[in-house]
Amino acid sequence: MGLLHPPTIHLMRKISTLLLLAFFFGQLSAQSTAYILQGGPTLGSQKWENGGDQQVLFKYHVALAIESVNNEDDKSAGFLQIGYHVKGSAVRNNFANVFTGGNSRFSKEYRFNNLSVAVGAKQKFALGTNGMRYFYFGALRGDYTLSSNIKDLNDEYGANYVNIFDPQDEYVKRLMFGLSIGGGLQLNFSELIGGQLTLSICPDITNQYRQPAIPNIIDPFGSGANITIPERRIRNTAVEISFGIRLLHKVEIVE
Repeated sequence: MGLLHPPTIHLMRKISTLLLLAFFFGQLSAQSTAYILQGGPTLGSQKWENGGDQQVLFKYHVALAIESVNNEDDKSAGFLQIGYHVKGSAVRNNFANVFTGGNSRFSKEYRFNNLSVAVGAKQKFALGTNGMRYFYFGALRGDYTLSSNIKDLNDEYGANYVNIFDPQDEYVKRLMFGLSIGGGLQLNFSELIGGQLTLSICPDITNQYRQPAIPNIIDPFGSGANITIPERRIRNTAVEISFGIRLLHKVEIVE
């Protein structure tokens, strides 16, 4: 199982700890807190180096966030979010079926079920007089791969050329780091209940999959020669649309 080197993990842990401390110290100065439960569709894409053309994977995500709220102006906020995100890519092809005389469709999905933690900040702007706001945000994010369907694909297609050139389970990275950026609308239904609509773009900085070059593989196309499967690196990018409910825990300071 491929993992990051210990010095890299140690550095990332330090950065994550500092970010979490900054967030919670910021919470101490904020007067109120919002809890946001959200979810929606995920459009997953992947860059395969030394691989084929990949298409969009249509899946989903759910997340829970805690956000600081300033009672006086609500112009900026820090937030911490944890969520479950299905990322990956797909291959879809149409081909002529010589047996039926029609067309058949081949589809294969590469799915990675990731637990994601993001720490970031929002900038908010008033939109009208009814308390609606629009915002943009940026966050640093860490993902942990809970599971994938790579082994299932290998078992399904067996030891043939499809299997040989597909990703292999032992090279799936468990820990990734990336960014989340985007914007959205914050709605107020009442003093303590609201809604949120968010568009997020989530590129990974590190690889979801990294496989070294594999030499001395018998050519599956029958040439009789040995071939080398080149190094392959796969990196995620996800676009997410989130619909959420905001619950405000309002703290009023009485002097």
